[in-house]
Amino acid sequence: QDFVLIMLIILGIIGIAVETTIGLDEGESCGACWIEGAAILAAVLIVVLVTATIDYQKQFAFVKLTRSLHDTNTKVVIRNGHQVSIIDDEIVVGDILSVNAHNLASIPADCVVLGPLTSGGLKMDESSLTGESVLIAKKPGDIILSGTTAVQGSAKMVVVAVGTFSVAGKIKAQVYESTEHDGDGLDGDEESPLFTKLERIAKQIGMAGTGAAALSLAVNCIKGFAIGNESPREVLIEYIVVAITVLAVAVPEGLPLAVTLALAFSSNKMMKEQNLVKHLDACETMGCATTICTDKTGTLTANKMTARATYTNETDFSCTDPAMSLGEYVKSVPNSPSQTTLDMISTVIAVDTMDETTLEMDSGGNIKSSSGNPTEVALLAFACSLGNNYKDIRDSTKGRSTTGELSEFLVEGKQIGFTSARKMMSWAVPRNEGGYRIYSKGASEVLLARCNRQLTKSSEGNNEEGAELKEASRQAILDAGEIYARRGMRTLALAYRDLADGVDFDAKSDHVLNADGSEALAVETELTFVSLVGIEDPLRKEVPGAIEKCYEAGIDVRLVTGDSPNTAVSIAYQAGVLKDFHFTDNANEKISINLKPNVLMEGKVFRRKVYRIDDDGNKEFDQTAFDKIWPHLRVLARSSPDDKLTLAHGLNQSTLFTEKAACRILKTEDNIDVFPDRQVVAMTGDGTNDAPALKRADIGFAMGIAGTQIAKDAADIILLDDNFASIVTAAKWGRNVYASIQKFLQFQLTVNISAVTTALVGSFAYAKSPLAAIQLLWVNLLMDALASLALASEPPTDALLKRDPVNRSKSIITRRMWGNMLGQSAYQIVVIMVLLFAGPEMFGFDPGHEVERNQNKNSVHYTFIFNAFVWMQLFNEINSRSLEGEANVFRGIHRNPLFCGILFTTAVLQVIIVQFGGKAMHVDDGGLSAYLWGVSLAIGVASLPIQQVINIIYAFQ
Repeated sequence: QDFVLIMLIILGIIGIAVETTIGLDEGESCGACWIEGAAILAAVLIVVLVTATIDYQKQFAFVKLTRSLHDTNTKVVIRNGHQVSIIDDEIVVGDILSVNAHNLASIPADCVVLGPLTSGGLKMDESSLTGESVLIAKKPGDIILSGTTAVQGSAKMVVVAVGTFSVAGKIKAQVYESTEHDGDGLDGDEESPLFTKLERIAKQIGMAGTGAAALSLAVNCIKGFAIGNESPREVLIEYIVVAITVLAVAVPEGLPLAVTLALAFSSNKMMKEQNLVKHLDACETMGCATTICTDKTGTLTANKMTARATYTNETDFSCTDPAMSLGEYVKSVPNSPSQTTLDMISTVIAVDTMDETTLEMDSGGNIKSSSGNPTEVALLAFACSLGNNYKDIRDSTKGRSTTGELSEFLVEGKQIGFTSARKMMSWAVPRNEGGYRIYSKGASEVLLARCNRQLTKSSEGNNEEGAELKEASRQAILDAGEIYARRGMRTLALAYRDLADGVDFDAKSDHVLNADGSEALAVETELTFVSLVGIEDPLRKEVPGAIEKCYEAGIDVRLVTGDSPNTAVSIAYQAGVLKDFHFTDNANEKISINLKPNVLMEGKVFRRKVYRIDDDGNKEFDQTAFDKIWPHLRVLARSSPDDKLTLAHGLNQSTLFTEKAACRILKTEDNIDVFPDRQVVAMTGDGTNDAPALKRADIGFAMGIAGTQIAKDAADIILLDDNFASIVTAAKWGRNVYASIQKFLQFQLTVNISAVTTALVGSFAYAKSPLAAIQLLWVNLLMDALASLALASEPPTDALLKRDPVNRSKSIITRRMWGNMLGQSAYQIVVIMVLLFAGPEMFGFDPGHEVERNQNKNSVHYTFIFNAFVWMQLFNEINSRSLEGEANVFRGIHRNPLFCGILFTTAVLQVIIVQFGGKAMHVDDGGLSAYLWGVSLAIGVASLPIQQVINIIYAFQ
């Protein structure tokens, strides 16, 4: 469907047909007359094969990546009374699936829990479907959905739906069906912005070339038949061949290959920078992106619960720097808690956590991996960041240690496991001086109600039991917990108590009740408060800088998540998606209720506003209502998968930019700039629920590590390192692709303008072009293909991210590029015309048209013109590195050895062609003299100062 390739095929076939039949004189043999037409067809074949090979290699790399993951996905099932290990695809309805949180965690089918459950219960991470990182407790009879993961406990479950009948399968089918979203009105554009523009330019060039060829034929026919009385039988074929040559000159044979090479080179570079590009056109599409809609879990955040705030010693310590751990922050501030308090926090955490929760450390003391309950993992990591190894604390604690001499006292430790009735857990260990110390952790409001003392700086050292917990101090702790909760954190309290020897662990309190109203254990009352810890799924440390670069590049970022409004706002503000001006002027806290209208919207409200019900009761998307919302919208909370799809569709189809009055109001009242063209939407995601939206968006990004297979299949680019910052890399390379193709077009069209003018003038004057078709094929195909690779190899600079995205409707050829092209073309045409008409007299050789007509051999005259023409193109290739008239066209050229190497290779090939090409390349058998070589090079070098003149003239326009 490529217009240029179709034109080239037609041109090649016509060329071969004419040259081998009616173009031959009577008795003349064809010889190599077919070579020019065949070379054009070979050019088409090269483009098709190169494109197909590159696409195959990309798809093969993707298939290899997914197959390696697929083969490792095995499950243990009970089938026909026997336990067998099978891969996910072999699971069928009725199988009894064994699941545990350690090595059989992912759920490949919809199931119903049978049991038995472990003491801690089965907890599932459903974030891949819902976007919500809070664990969901399951009991016998509950449904387990495919695509979710077990993170705590184990159970057996019966499979009730597989394949396209399961939840994950239905989403996968929606992604793969060719009639995707048929009937819901959420289909959209398929072709990328760049290819749309190139198609338009190719058609314009084709029409211009056809017009030039028709003009050549008409003028020659008038001159030959009406004025010169030539015999039509003898010269008509010659006129047709000249017209075909003019058309061949006009068509940019190298453009399809140039685009393919530029995209392939960039995609390979992006692969090295952790972007696996599945489709070549995805490179440049990202360069035009105006909006990124991103989910939270696993994309902006690490999908790993982490302690980010603590209240202890009557002081709040909240770490807002994502690059710093909470422990590092607590120890670095001036009013840091004493080492006694920090050690006590670490001890409570280390003793009062489950053995199944573990951290794997490297030789440098950094966390390599973790397993078990995510909340306990966060607490253990907090203890490590305070400088304490939880394993060392356990191993040195009697009643908790499982190694060395202390292991014999393990039975003396008393665990009081977590229950939903108590909302807390405790672990009592014997003290060396007699009795026990019980360490407790649990829901902050529950544990705080059981505390009557607290650790303070004044109480340390002289009173191990702490100071009295007064009502004002209790309220301060509750206020801190409320602030943490509004910031989207989960809060846990830590406490301890010393117990006398012989204490009754089963005794009930007569005045404290559990959360369910039952009597509390007496040993879990009268506690000493140690710390309140706020835990959240933290922001990736590189995200704020990446989002800031997006805004600098004119790319809006919108957060779409299943989380609660306050959690979403907290992450969005930390990431930089939300700025201070998005909140009301008197807002003290960055929470959802303090946002300006429509900046945040919940999914149910969003759906109610952007869909209307027609007379038949059918739901219909309302683009007008959507256009009133999206300029303000930055966070979509408690959203469903369809909300993300709706958002991608609405943004893509919006024509709000055409309503100038509405845009002026948005700018005046809300300081919102609406991009002056259709939105190009990028969508990021890692979950199964993200797949339809990834498919619908102009460019879909999936996470390579945490992403589900369905998300990867739906995406255009896979982020191999799951790093949101890699999207900025993709945007930079995408814009670089666009700039590279602009540079090549500037170079190519300068060649075409000069060559068409030369061919036309030659055909008018002598009924023959001074530049042979095979020579122009060398310039237009091989030389230009090398030039495209050279210009595509220009590395991207950060300056590319300081510009606004390119409009969909804006021409790829800018006004400045026209100035460069016309200026260089004018110089080249003047030189060629002087050489064509005054060259024989100036340099003392016979006119080319007379030599080739009378002596039937190639002339020095036309060989000299060809050589001068090529050297002007070679030096203009250096000029083409600059699009905006930069004075130093050599800037950074030493950092691009590929460009220098290609330039040198092309120059060497040109020398070989001129000196040894002979009849095959339509040059004089003896080549050119040293003098004519010197003149050719001087003419070429003059292109450099000519460009500076063009810059000066353009500056005064």
